[in-house]
Amino acid sequence: MTQGHKVVVSTFADNPMDAMEHHLSLQPMERPAAASLEPHEVLIGIRSAAVGWVDLLMTSGQYQHMPQPPYTPGMEYAGVVLATGTAVDPAQVKAGDRVLVDGLQVGPRSGGAYQSQGGFASYAVVPDTAAIRLPDKLSFDEACCLLGNYETAYHCLVVRGRLKAGETVLILGATGSTGLAAVHVAKLMGATVIAAGRSDAKLAFVQAQGADHVVNITHPDGSPGVRPFRTDVKALTGGRGVDVVYDGVGGEVSLESLRCVAFGARFLIVGWASTPGVANGRGQRGAPNANQLPTNLIMMKGLDVLGAPMVIATVNDPSLRAPRLARILQWVNEGRLKPHVSRTYPLTDFKDAMRAKWQGEVIGGCVLHP
Repeated sequence: MTQGHKVVVSTFADNPMDAMEHHLSLQPMERPAAASLEPHEVLIGIRSAAVGWVDLLMTSGQYQHMPQPPYTPGMEYAGVVLATGTAVDPAQVKAGDRVLVDGLQVGPRSGGAYQSQGGFASYAVVPDTAAIRLPDKLSFDEACCLLGNYETAYHCLVVRGRLKAGETVLILGATGSTGLAAVHVAKLMGATVIAAGRSDAKLAFVQAQGADHVVNITHPDGSPGVRPFRTDVKALTGGRGVDVVYDGVGGEVSLESLRCVAFGARFLIVGWASTPGVANGRGQRGAPNANQLPTNLIMMKGLDVLGAPMVIATVNDPSLRAPRLARILQWVNEGRLKPHVSRTYPLTDFKDAMRAKWQGEVIGGCVLHP
């Protein structure tokens, strides 16, 4: 047996920072024996695991989906197949294959028997249907940042937002993992992209990644809050405003972005990264600090305000997924789409990786190496 390690969330914390300090630990993990695999199971040696915003929010039970502690975090990961069960078709997956693991079937955001098999670990046992062969063009690091980010961006922009070539989209939080994915997808759809964020250096990188324009939403004098950026956006759109807002941020920036839209625009609610304490900590649920949008602006602008929960929508309508995956993998294989990873850490430094993600230090993907 070969010993590895895994991260364990012992109990839900008050908030993710509390979880990192007091409720997460690195524990020994033995390599599962090949003989112990069920007929349709696959043993994965994990090489790369994404550190996602949702992974952090889950540690305090403040995300809408709550795994049962103790559990191993890490919704998305990639690695090498070490062994397969007796009924696994080698044409589908075999020992030695490079694979990414489907986080909707396995890990803390999934349901059922494989919820415990998170990616912050040396090994995982998954069903064969969850092991997707890696496109040759993707590294392990890139692969573990693919599905959640780009499926979210695609569902929100294309399915919910009905984004068309020639339209203009304002992407809030464009330097984050799903935000940068939204920039890539919007450009592939033929849209003009205005990327908003809080760092000139990070926004310059996002512009190099394809954004047509960038807007820094902070006050030049460093004072707190969001500066009025409507004038910037209106100037970039000839006074008209944007057709679509992609909002994964919430809070003050949402309100200001409502003033940046054309009449009849679509406002996509993707997340609320700036206001993570919407729900009570320790898994107590409720929404005592829920974000609010002004109905007067929504009415006068004739807005379509659209909730865009990719996972929940897919659970309710599984037919959404096949065309979405096909399009994303087509773009990858054509060399037109590649996730960006800016930070990597050994598994032993998982707390540093999680802090960097929480504090907004990461552009695009943050990855652990078990």
